[in-house]
Amino acid sequence: MHIRPLLSMLPPVKKDRVITQLPKCFSPNAALHTKDTFHPQVKAVCRVQKTGTVSFNIAKVIVVGDVAVGKTCLISRFCKGAFDKNYKATIGVDFEMERFEVLGVPFSLQLWDTAGQERFKCIASTYYRGAQAIIMVFDLSSVSSLEHARQWLEDAMKENDPSSVLLFLVGTKKDLSSPDQLTHVEQEAIRLSEEIKAEYWAVSAKSGDGVRDFFFRVASLTFEANVLSELEKTGSRNVGDIIRITDCREADHKPKRRSNCC
Repeated sequence: MHIRPLLSMLPPVKKDRVITQLPKCFSPNAALHTKDTFHPQVKAVCRVQKTGTVSFNIAKVIVVGDVAVGKTCLISRFCKGAFDKNYKATIGVDFEMERFEVLGVPFSLQLWDTAGQERFKCIASTYYRGAQAIIMVFDLSSVSSLEHARQWLEDAMKENDPSSVLLFLVGTKKDLSSPDQLTHVEQEAIRLSEEIKAEYWAVSAKSGDGVRDFFFRVASLTFEANVLSELEKTGSRNVGDIIRITDCREADHKPKRRSNCC
């Protein structure tokens, strides 16, 4: 397959998907790291990108969690800018692709929205393999959905290398939680995040509160981790050698990367 002609046909990245600075974490107490900027090596390697260089990278992100916690609404709010109050359960998996430009380099997230219903679990789990990030979603108004997040993680990690995936724990329906309830649940969520080494976020798909910042953070950290992994593996300083095509659509594909080492 001729990759260069295909990439040249892609439309430009939307202006509101351009990332020039590392987005801040939601809570310093439960973050993958709290640095203010991208890793110096990542910034240096992106600065030497030659004008006109065709480079494109895809990161596979799986979204897991109990039924009706808001996984689909979370993705839809970011990708389509819409909130559908009429709930429809996901059957098997749904898929969205979102394109970014990070430090001048094209980068995309493949968002795999997996079913939360038990009867579809076997189908959904076949798509877990090769994830570069796992987003565990729970309902901030449901303590049980937070308790189940650990099991969702265990299931997803059966198909992935723990050293090569970034973890995010996301509480949804922030708009439905009372201040006291939110405080209590967040304390438990942060405690779990620290234990499983995940980054914690609280968002509302209905109002959009925190959704854009969250996905920008996911895109930035997966991009950073990918570049650092390629640097370590190849010792290269040329962005053209580092940012490369990664086809994550095949279920048996295993991306070669490591967790963020900043």
